[in-house]
Amino acid sequence: MEVPVKVGIIYGSTRPGRFCDTVARWTAAQIGARAGFVIELIDPAAHASQPAGHPGPANEIKQRLADCDAFVVVTPEYNHGYPAPLKQLIDSFGEEWHAKPVAFVSYGGISGGLRAVEQLRLVFAELHAVTIRDSVSFVGAWEQFDARGTLRNPDRAERSMETMLRRLRWWAAALNRARRASPYGQSA
Repeated sequence: MEVPVKVGIIYGSTRPGRFCDTVARWTAAQIGARAGFVIELIDPAAHASQPAGHPGPANEIKQRLADCDAFVVVTPEYNHGYPAPLKQLIDSFGEEWHAKPVAFVSYGGISGGLRAVEQLRLVFAELHAVTIRDSVSFVGAWEQFDARGTLRNPDRAERSMETMLRRLRWWAAALNRARRASPYGQSA
């Protein structure tokens, strides 16, 4: 029996009234509907009200990230980039990202968030993470989902998600085996 891949779904936005909740719920439902995955939701907005220097949330997030085998970042595109709170979350940790795959579900206006994703690929490369080429992108996302958060025309997005998750699972298994055989960063 195959060991399930623990996927951390990272919320990329902390704005009040954010559309990220809709896209993240869709993402979680898609991953949850497939065998072989366990989901861990990681939402920086849940800890945004904590005072600076408060040790609890950072330690909790650190452990949750460390326990994940792979990540799916759900990100909007703000002004041709990704949100500052997402950058803060990523930069607050190091080894938790090492030698793990990261996939992207993006949304926005005309680019569907792809400019944000391209920037995130550079950031995660610096953190020794492996980004998945295949992604899911929602152009004009606000028009693609109805008021209940259901995709109006899901076929293309579901096909893209299937491909992305197949690749994410492969990389998660391969990198997990490699980390067990030789902890990342140590000489062989």
